[in-house]
Amino acid sequence: MTDSETTPGPVVRTAAGAVRGRREDGLAVFRGVPYAEPPVGDARFAAPRQRRPWDGVREAYAFGPPPPQDLGVAGQRTATEGDDWLTANVWTPDADPAARRPVMVWIYGGAYKMGHGSSPGYDARRIAADGDLVVVTFNYRVGMEGFARIEDAPANRGLLDQIAALVWVQQNIEAFGGDPDRVTVFGESAGAGSIAALLSMPRAAGLFRRAVLQSVPGTFFSDALARDIGTALAAELGLAPTVADLSEVAPTKLVTAGQTLAAKMLGYTDRWGQAAPTVTPYSPVIDGELLPELPWRALAAGASADVDLLVGHNRDEFRLFTAMAGQHGRIGEDRATAALRMYAPGPDGEAAYRAAFPAAGPGELYEKVQTDWLFAVPTMRLAEAHLAGGGRAHAYELTWPAPGNGGGLGACHALDLPLLFDTYHADLGALLFAGTEPDEETLALSTYMRASWTGFARTGDPGWAAYDFEQRLVQVLDAEPAVVPYPEETTRRLWKDQELTALPLLRSDS
Repeated sequence: MTDSETTPGPVVRTAAGAVRGRREDGLAVFRGVPYAEPPVGDARFAAPRQRRPWDGVREAYAFGPPPPQDLGVAGQRTATEGDDWLTANVWTPDADPAARRPVMVWIYGGAYKMGHGSSPGYDARRIAADGDLVVVTFNYRVGMEGFARIEDAPANRGLLDQIAALVWVQQNIEAFGGDPDRVTVFGESAGAGSIAALLSMPRAAGLFRRAVLQSVPGTFFSDALARDIGTALAAELGLAPTVADLSEVAPTKLVTAGQTLAAKMLGYTDRWGQAAPTVTPYSPVIDGELLPELPWRALAAGASADVDLLVGHNRDEFRLFTAMAGQHGRIGEDRATAALRMYAPGPDGEAAYRAAFPAAGPGELYEKVQTDWLFAVPTMRLAEAHLAGGGRAHAYELTWPAPGNGGGLGACHALDLPLLFDTYHADLGALLFAGTEPDEETLALSTYMRASWTGFARTGDPGWAAYDFEQRLVQVLDAEPAVVPYPEETTRRLWKDQELTALPLLRSDS
């Protein structure tokens, strides 16, 4: 062990009790600080409950255990065992209440079914040190525990956990040297989708001042769809989707039920429509209460107009999924046609895509329409909705290709993570940078991104012009970053008349 790993750090008194962190690489780091009671026993499938106080000084040296994971994720070995899932981690240059540094709160992605704040890919030391600010990561419930629609349980429990964590930040971050009036949430994929939901939720109002949304997924479930999927999830266990039936089932068995149903979801296409091919039975639910309407509609109506946004996506998002499935370069015309008919907008969507991209082969069309439907269009529409509602937004597109696997992954989904966190060989970074070491070009882009993100957290300005409806300027993140009109104008025009909606239930057996 190095001295930094064994040197006790400062003691901070939170609302529930005192915690002692460690000094590491010039920062004070606190791990596994509880922000709510463990959601087990009679608290299972319930809204998070306020943490009961503890006596003495609690050692905040180790990450708390991850919530039950639908799929194994790299880095889970760094977390301890147990059911105290709802914990936070803090990296701070100085745990001095007088410091009042800007605060960045990370919300992880993972298809709403996996992920945790202790993943090595989310090590926040570089962001905290380079930006001279406080960074918080935390766990929230995923999979059936956090997002399955269960009778007699609140919908969107994972989002309720996020709100509880943000309330904890408001109540406690000043003691860690942070400014509760300058909180920026940032997240990628399902984390960005979660932030889009938070921007729409009255209960989250006032908990953050700025938001960074990286690759916002457009998948939000209607309540009818969520209930039908919840019934199918419980049926995998021979149970009804009720708290009474599910509360005694071990979390690992719920994980297995989710995995089993995911493998069957293509067979539900006539019932679940566009949700079925995603093979992900979880998403935020438009339940009419906690989440009253779609983020795009809520923002256009002025929800969170006082929150500054930084939004963007990667050029080749869907390439990651075809590559991980071993299908990149193997997509034939039949699968391209099926994808275009499933996702392209309007009754003539397939023909419109083929006409708009005449040189594209089947693999490119397959990836392009799913990149657009799942990430690119929802992301940019969020910026436009926010502008329409009186808000301010900056936009970007990452076009720099991942160097791993001979560069064939392109600017795929999740590439922004190792670049932002400077974690090139952790989690998905191990795939995206496989067989390579970060060169000067990589490090320069990584530094530029961190400076832009932390500058936005500090001032609301990432260093380039805000997006508007006339010029549509975005920051292209590449070897030589440049501000240009949105490069995917063809996609924008293809989708401009298509309304984004909650995914519906097409057919019910009841």
